[in-house]
Amino acid sequence: MKTSAMFWVGATTLVLFTVTIMAAMNFPFNWVFYVTVFGQLMIVYMVYKVLTDDYNTNKTFKDFYEDYPIED
Repeated sequence: MKTSAMFWVGATTLVLFTVTIMAAMNFPFNWVFYVTVFGQLMIVYMVYKVLTDDYNTNKTFKDFYEDYPIED
């Protein structure tokens, strides 16, 4: 099964949010360090997946934002 780029964005966010919670709760340093390194590797892979994702759209910069269209 092929995972989407948005899956990796969500998973990476969850891992790095977990690092923040672990650091705030004074988890042992080695746990926080290893999860941080794992999160950084996930960031590199996430960026690769987002940039190589096969995503096509007919929107241009003239269309501005999709959630707030500008009427001509």
